[in-house]
Amino acid sequence: MKWPAQRLQRSSNKSFGMYEEAVKLEAQGLDLIHLEFGRPHADTPGHIKEAVKTALDAGIVHYGDFRGTLSFRQALAEKLTDFNKLDYGVDEILVTNGLTHASFAAFMAAIDPGDEVILLEPYYPQHVAKVELAGGTVVTAPLDAANNFAISHAAIAAKITPKTRMIVLVNPANPTGRVYTRAELEIVAELAIAHDLIVLCDEVYEYITYDGAEHVSIASLPGMRERTITCFAFTKAYSMDGWRVGYLTADARLIPAILRIITTDVTHVNVFVQEGARAAVTGPQEPMHAMVEADRRKREIVVRALNQMPGVTCAEPQGTIYAFPDIRGTGRTSAALATEILHKAHVVTEAGSFYGPAGEGHLRICFGSESEERVREGMERLTRFFNTI
Repeated sequence: MKWPAQRLQRSSNKSFGMYEEAVKLEAQGLDLIHLEFGRPHADTPGHIKEAVKTALDAGIVHYGDFRGTLSFRQALAEKLTDFNKLDYGVDEILVTNGLTHASFAAFMAAIDPGDEVILLEPYYPQHVAKVELAGGTVVTAPLDAANNFAISHAAIAAKITPKTRMIVLVNPANPTGRVYTRAELEIVAELAIAHDLIVLCDEVYEYITYDGAEHVSIASLPGMRERTITCFAFTKAYSMDGWRVGYLTADARLIPAILRIITTDVTHVNVFVQEGARAAVTGPQEPMHAMVEADRRKREIVVRALNQMPGVTCAEPQGTIYAFPDIRGTGRTSAALATEILHKAHVVTEAGSFYGPAGEGHLRICFGSESEERVREGMERLTRFFNTI
């Protein structure tokens, strides 16, 4: 019996990194501080939970609109106008099982076998497997650590060929913590328009920015609405990672193909969960702002501590819940160092090389995944570790 399908054999499987090794140690009873997993620490705000309870009691338990409930998409259209400066009708919004599902559906709808997809490196690893499962080929455009991983016209232009179909962005950027400026996004827009490319933009961290950094949706730039698929989720800002709900926006011409993938895959997203997500959009935003403020405080704790450790320097992330310290001064590779930290300091970090060769010489540290107390303890453990190597 031939098993599995060849498309799986051709596809990468980089989803969990150090987490899998950490789980084995944790099963032995070790107290590990998890600074590798990109999850929010806080509980989901109460008014969001209550909306789901109310929906269940009201009998909102049956099949719904394949695109997402109309009331939810209406709320999303208003949010997109107010926050993202994007003008999309309700029929240009599709509700998905999180951003992972949104981007997978977009890749499946847009990519033919042999198409090339450009990822900015360091990249989000899950996008690699999704492109490959769709039959595409990943081409990476390395960004320069010396320039704070800024978007470079030359870096992207050098990777465009007649086979190029799409450029993928994550903004704010995982793992680097960059919030791309309007000028940087204009570089991508110029190249996409000149070469007739689609842009897929992952904006899951749209609300998590610091120090006045402005989040700009690339679809809002001139000429980009008709060629951009933007993916969103409630995972990070509203601490709804286990809820698995997100959405995407695209021009009306692109929607039918993506909807065909979604309906074939899941029919539609759980209807009562959509009521909770609608409450997140339409209800009080203070809980979300409080969580972002908590992340800002933890960011300061982490960055200050890292910059006092021998062989380590760390720029302040402008957004997201990640720091990306430079550890080249230690003389170790990022994978070797992350493994050593896990076994000796019992702190779980992620090797920068997990995000492609351009990430080598760095670690990714998630300051959003633990309480402030545990983050402080993690930094104390790392300080003791780096003082001994």
